[in-house]
Amino acid sequence: MVASPRSVVILGSTGSIGRQALDVIGRNPELFSVAALAAGGANVSLLIEQARRFKPSVVGVAAGDREQLAAALPGIEVIIAPNAAEEIAAIPADVTLNAITGSIGLLPTIAALNVGNALALANKESLVAGGPLVTARAKPGQLIAVDSEHSALAQAMRSGATKEIARMILTASGGPFRLRSDLGDITVAQALNHPTWNMGPVVTVNSATLVNKGLEIIEAHFLFGIPYAAIEAVIHPQSIVHSMVEFVDGSLIAQASPPDMTLPISLALNWPNRVSAAIPPLDWSMRHIWEFEPIDSQRFPAVDLARRCGEVGGGAPAAFNAANEEAVEAFIRERITFTDIVEIVDEVLIQIGGDVSAELRDVDDVSAVEENARAVANELIRGRELRKRGSA
Repeated sequence: MVASPRSVVILGSTGSIGRQALDVIGRNPELFSVAALAAGGANVSLLIEQARRFKPSVVGVAAGDREQLAAALPGIEVIIAPNAAEEIAAIPADVTLNAITGSIGLLPTIAALNVGNALALANKESLVAGGPLVTARAKPGQLIAVDSEHSALAQAMRSGATKEIARMILTASGGPFRLRSDLGDITVAQALNHPTWNMGPVVTVNSATLVNKGLEIIEAHFLFGIPYAAIEAVIHPQSIVHSMVEFVDGSLIAQASPPDMTLPISLALNWPNRVSAAIPPLDWSMRHIWEFEPIDSQRFPAVDLARRCGEVGGGAPAAFNAANEEAVEAFIRERITFTDIVEIVDEVLIQIGGDVSAELRDVDDVSAVEENARAVANELIRGRELRKRGSA
């Protein structure tokens, strides 16, 4: 008996992960069908193109021209509202892929979990900002990793029982500035020029500061229930080994593949089964050199800072992420320097201090922490911007 294709809801369909997911679905129509699409509204023409090709029942957009969308997509229900992604996430399906960038993905994450869908979670900020709220709602096996590092961990974990895990080791490319000693005059274009991965602008900047790796440590803690003390990160500039799991007997199981998000996306959509020929494999007819080295916490303090926030718990990770989102946007807009990003995050955490350590009771608590962190971050950004103009 041939199984029916898995129905998939995609949140953030016009972003990098969303586009790659639709490419996977388009190449495997026997495995997947699209139930609904949601996007922010910055690229409505692409959303229309996607909807015409994949023919979902519903399309949601945070902002846009209803008449334009309705005329372009006859027979498809169109939702235009600030909470459109949350409404789309609540549509029953086999799998919901949350590929939204930023902590605005938290409410759609909760909506998808509440309706019972398997959740392929590319929106790491959901777990960073609201980890306890997400894990409290998730049934066993409902959360599926999409990030290449966490997908690698999930694959490596198949080699033993959770109680046999000694350590998880996330790998980081080191970004474009791994060998650069002076980080003071880095331009936006340089920060967006990642040596091995093709990602959206926010994730690319986060990779350059290594904030991304700090967020991923917090994400790994909530995804797999592993203590922070047992989660580490190392630099691996080739981005071939995506993560490793060390077991109590000294065995180290690593997942290796070319740096292509198509593989973890396809595996997440079809979990626990693999998609045949998802990507071309490594070429073993040529010489390979895989390097590993510790992270220089003096030049890249974000990883240790994120870990401390995770250990503090409560709203500290949410504050870390919210302050970073504001600082990254300011850097991309050339209001502050590259090194200002993590310095501002650190200053925000110092200023709001004890206000973020309390247990998160609900989404309103998360929002309050984030609003406070964003307000302090923007005040600091304005101060740095004025100093930057004064020194120009």
